[in-house]
Amino acid sequence: MTHPSCPLPRIASSAIGGLALSLALTSPAGAVTGCARDAMLVLDGSASMSEIGFDPTAPTRIDEARAALAQAMPRIAMVRRVGLLTYGPGGSDACSGIDLRFGPIDDAAGPIIAAVDALRPGGLTPLAASVQAAAEALNYRTTPGIVVLVTDGNETCGGRPCALGTALAAQAAGLTVHVIGFRVQYDPFAWDNPEAQTYDGGAVVAKCLSDRTGGLYVDTQTVEELTEALEAVLGCTVVGRAPENRKREG
Repeated sequence: MTHPSCPLPRIASSAIGGLALSLALTSPAGAVTGCARDAMLVLDGSASMSEIGFDPTAPTRIDEARAALAQAMPRIAMVRRVGLLTYGPGGSDACSGIDLRFGPIDDAAGPIIAAVDALRPGGLTPLAASVQAAAEALNYRTTPGIVVLVTDGNETCGGRPCALGTALAAQAAGLTVHVIGFRVQYDPFAWDNPEAQTYDGGAVVAKCLSDRTGGLYVDTQTVEELTEALEAVLGCTVVGRAPENRKREG
């Protein structure tokens, strides 16, 4: 069975520049070279994901993320093995709630949807430490893989995503990090973000991770856009900006 090409997500031109996307979902898994690469989904579970805005009846970010994953994951899981890591709640302090739920598995849709449905946001945003843990779960030094980070804001636990992006690019055997900003709350004065000055104009500092590993940064505001972005970066095949003129398949 062949799935229709997934639609192009809304990509901020200021974040992506002249990136070209080639998007198609195909099966069976592994039939396209890019689909053979295992992936880790890193999902923001920090307290801001459940904040209520001016309209108390409006869905929270975590509610909308659940809806997007429920739509996207069944299609993604048909073509790629995916694992899940969440950050935010739990841990001994507000920055230590990094939870590797499971590494890449077949038929990951059900387990991912169930885990995110049960997630109760809390804590802060350890972006760099979470992506590092996801890369380790992929054995990134010896095995090609993909990390997809979904976040609504900046690093707030003292990590350095830009430095991490540089290190991953140098050490990995073919790791691509894609970053999906979801209803991003930009805070240029983040109290514990040593790289906050790296980007302005609304882009989160996590964009360093995608820039330096040949991945994509996608800005999303709605359930539909988040769904499309997830399918774009985890489906088959994505062609993003390649460091040093080298293309990386999804």
